[in-house]
Amino acid sequence: MAVYALTGFSLVSLLSFGYLSWDWMKPSLVADVATDPMEKSLPPAFARPPHIIFILTDDQGYHDVGYHGSDIQTPTLDRLAAEGVKLENYYIQPICTPSRSQLITGRYQIHTGLQHSIIRPRQPNCLPLDRVTLPQKLQEAGYSTHMVGKWHLGFYKKECLPTRRGFDTFLGSLTGNVDYYTYDNCDGPGVCGYDLHEGEDVAWDQSGKYSTFLYAQRVSKILASHSPKEPIFIYVAFQAVHTPLQSPKEYIYRYRSMGNVARRKYAAMVTCMDEAVKNITWALKKYGYYDNSVIVFSTDNGGQTFSGGSNWPLRGRKGTYWEGGVRGIGFVHSPLIKRKRRTSWALVHITDWYPTLVSLARGNLSNVPDLDGYNVWPAISEGKESPRTEILHNIDPLYNHAKYGSLEDGFGIWNTAVQASIRVGEWKLLTGDPGYSDWIPPQTLTNFPGSWWNLERLTDGLRKSVWLFNITADPYERYDLSDQRPDVVRTLLTRLVHYNRTAIPVRYPAENPRAHPDFNGGAWGPWASEDDGEEWEGGRETLKSRNKKKKCKICKLRSFFRKLNTRLMSNRI
Repeated sequence: MAVYALTGFSLVSLLSFGYLSWDWMKPSLVADVATDPMEKSLPPAFARPPHIIFILTDDQGYHDVGYHGSDIQTPTLDRLAAEGVKLENYYIQPICTPSRSQLITGRYQIHTGLQHSIIRPRQPNCLPLDRVTLPQKLQEAGYSTHMVGKWHLGFYKKECLPTRRGFDTFLGSLTGNVDYYTYDNCDGPGVCGYDLHEGEDVAWDQSGKYSTFLYAQRVSKILASHSPKEPIFIYVAFQAVHTPLQSPKEYIYRYRSMGNVARRKYAAMVTCMDEAVKNITWALKKYGYYDNSVIVFSTDNGGQTFSGGSNWPLRGRKGTYWEGGVRGIGFVHSPLIKRKRRTSWALVHITDWYPTLVSLARGNLSNVPDLDGYNVWPAISEGKESPRTEILHNIDPLYNHAKYGSLEDGFGIWNTAVQASIRVGEWKLLTGDPGYSDWIPPQTLTNFPGSWWNLERLTDGLRKSVWLFNITADPYERYDLSDQRPDVVRTLLTRLVHYNRTAIPVRYPAENPRAHPDFNGGAWGPWASEDDGEEWEGGRETLKSRNKKKKCKICKLRSFFRKLNTRLMSNRI
């Protein structure tokens, strides 16, 4: 009863916000473009390689889009998805770096050494340099390639930078978490630096500009300066809606009746991002790209529930292998789609974009035969069956081992203490510690009544290390079938063993004191020379260098005045 009551509450909240009457064509605060982006146009013949715009949002929850019943206003995303193909069996990774690495390489993280955690700012680590990236393949196919937004794939030496990995231009941050206005990022007390880069240089002059606005404006500028007769690939990796929760006050005002403060700020950020996407779509129309374009929208992982995000009615949150951590929002919008305006239940994973987009670009995949992704364009465009039948969510040998797992529980072939998850057909298996496992209702009230919270708490499984679900019949993971179907458990464990035999050692090196921004003019950036070897090692982070760093009083003073000036300019809440 509680579940249905909560669902009804969410719908009432949605209606109370007037979402169904939201005017998505209202002039945007991001840019002033007069052209109507939704003029009716006939799809042209697929005569030449399409322009590709890939939009990735950060920490946007599964529930946090209008067409999933959210109380957050996303009229642009709703419209684009409705006119294209919604991907409702679409999977990503539970945290930032793994999703981005799999998008750029088309490989599972066990095949790039990035199967544990994220790449941290002070680690001598980055996307393996021997991997041919998606933008590099598109460059080979004659594309102009551009990246705007968050990289988070390592930067300890220049070879790791976006402009060395296939992008002609880059404007964005290298680390995983920066202030939306000042672009400062602290990786621990006293370890702070500026992180906004133009190409391979620090973009000091852009400080004070809200990143969502800045990135949308840069995309428009790129389109204005390029010829629509030549194919272009733009990877737009919004910082939004990752913490810190910051938004211009005019967006927050729209959600002033929302009692939960974190949810209110988060909702404002989502709506601001939605308007940025609207302006990118306008620019595609204005400058003549739209009729031969493919727009892909994807989230990077589940929402962080204690920072305003919601994955309801899915189980879990960001950082977990429950559906709330790995099932993403995804859709494709394009005049080139043969069967538009529909929902696809074809199984799709973030690794699939690599072969799909390279194939659309008429690129050559023969020299990258070891991809884990599949070309899913026929499934998206024509409604054909997906070539994908299984997904390795991950195997992380370094994550804290489950207390009650054992080799015996894994039929003698798999140690169930190891964190791992796999989907095969309609079955999903989890072993080890999958992460926080509650179902969290939408956080629209200041506090949840205790009865609601308790009803949605996990009350069993504390001594378990194996879970099995029929995800097709039970997408909310409420009915563990591991005891009833040991045959299926054993089959999926065998698949984990197979994948584990192909895994390379984990790349998770100790932090290096040379990375401190004080040694780089106050900004995050490459610190190792090009002659330095790849300084990585298997095993847990040991933080071998714990030398106390001298406090840079000048740097702190400069940062203080920069933040003060920015706050005065932005007049934000």
